[in-house]
Amino acid sequence: MAENLFKYSGRLFLIPTTLGNENPLDVLPEKVKNVLEGLNDLIVENEKTARRHIKQLLPQKSQQALHLHSLNKFTEATEIPTFLDACKEGRDMGLMSEAGCPGVADPGAEIVKIAHREGIQVIPLVGPSSILLAMMASGMNGQSFSFHGYLPIDKKERKQEIKFLERLSAEKDQAQIFIETPYRNNKMLEDLVQNLHPATRICVACDLTLASEFVITKSASDWKKTKTDLHKRPAIFIIQKEF
Repeated sequence: MAENLFKYSGRLFLIPTTLGNENPLDVLPEKVKNVLEGLNDLIVENEKTARRHIKQLLPQKSQQALHLHSLNKFTEATEIPTFLDACKEGRDMGLMSEAGCPGVADPGAEIVKIAHREGIQVIPLVGPSSILLAMMASGMNGQSFSFHGYLPIDKKERKQEIKFLERLSAEKDQAQIFIETPYRNNKMLEDLVQNLHPATRICVACDLTLASEFVITKSASDWKKTKTDLHKRPAIFIIQKEF
């Protein structure tokens, strides 16, 4: 049985969250709610938003009973290994992302790495991944794609990276996915249009799972003629040049 493969009886559940302020049960399976109902020990990116998300899903759950560990840029590296102590004591724990799926473009990957090293069972739960949702709807190569996180901020370095990813997409017939800080989205689209070959396809996936959602793929030359405001809206960018 699978339990014999693990050192501790406490398990680490990867708890997905919504990508915006919509009703959680519109995008999350009932199982996420059921599992979360039995968890009081959680590792979260932001305590305030985590508590709000839990309250949306489980309004009757005691907030006082929750034991939350914050995992973000302010967390001391020496603290992190202790976050999984509840699992070692036989209690199930949850790892919750700020938005979407834990461990994907998310600091929670460090916790998952430690869990595997310590012999703790990791159980991912189904939820929305903006990266995969964008890829699904892009019309680009879903058999081969690569996620690059954030591109360089420096203008010269960013131009070089955009050109590099375009070449890579053609050489490997591979979709190239990346993100930007929401307040720089408009500049990102502008940079793509200016630096890519006119025929290179650009997908913009904006406000995924929200009422204002759109996913549009068109050539760089067509995007040049399109007016859209992406300012402060969560977006995923994908490019691919035909080889």
